[in-house]
Amino acid sequence: MVVRSEVAPTDGRTARAIRTRAAIVDALLALLEEGDLQPTATRIAERAGISLRLIYHHFGDLESLFRAAADRQAERLAAMAEPIDTTQPLAARIDAFVAQRVKMLEWITPVRRASLLQEPFSEELRAARDALYAIGEQQTAELFADVLDTAEPETRAAILAAVANLANWGFWNDLRISGRTVDEAAAAMRLAVTAVFSSVIRDSDGSANPA
Repeated sequence: MVVRSEVAPTDGRTARAIRTRAAIVDALLALLEEGDLQPTATRIAERAGISLRLIYHHFGDLESLFRAAADRQAERLAAMAEPIDTTQPLAARIDAFVAQRVKMLEWITPVRRASLLQEPFSEELRAARDALYAIGEQQTAELFADVLDTAEPETRAAILAAVANLANWGFWNDLRISGRTVDEAAAAMRLAVTAVFSSVIRDSDGSANPA
């Protein structure tokens, strides 16, 4: 007697569903990266190599698709964030910090610009934006904890907010759309972050040279 197992077919269907959802999300992100800021479902389906029906089957509404795309983008960003040695001198840490942020911010620009069009109407996209900012602020706090901890609590919060925002996409985008090259924008970010930390050091020990 042949006993048929339902495990393999079920697992196979689940695997196919996961692959299809991933293909849809990757197709959406690829179109955004190419400058198609509001790709239609038809274009997404064509890029993913699936039928239009499958998009609506796997993502019943835009919010579901936005959430999946935001999760995928966060995974890709996390893979780009290599640890920075916190024992380095401050100047070296600033250089490494800015270099890493420049790479990430330039990379996310096409998708971030597309997100701006939908954020006023999407709770999922706003939540994803806020979550990424919080992660960036936490990483900043950990990397520069020794300097931040020399300041009073209120001042520390202000310094952290200043550095986190200087290394955030909004500031980067302002620099880039004003005509600065990547190198010029990176130099401006590095100078601004250094200036903030120099003010902390100057207030604490009279020195204005981060080292």
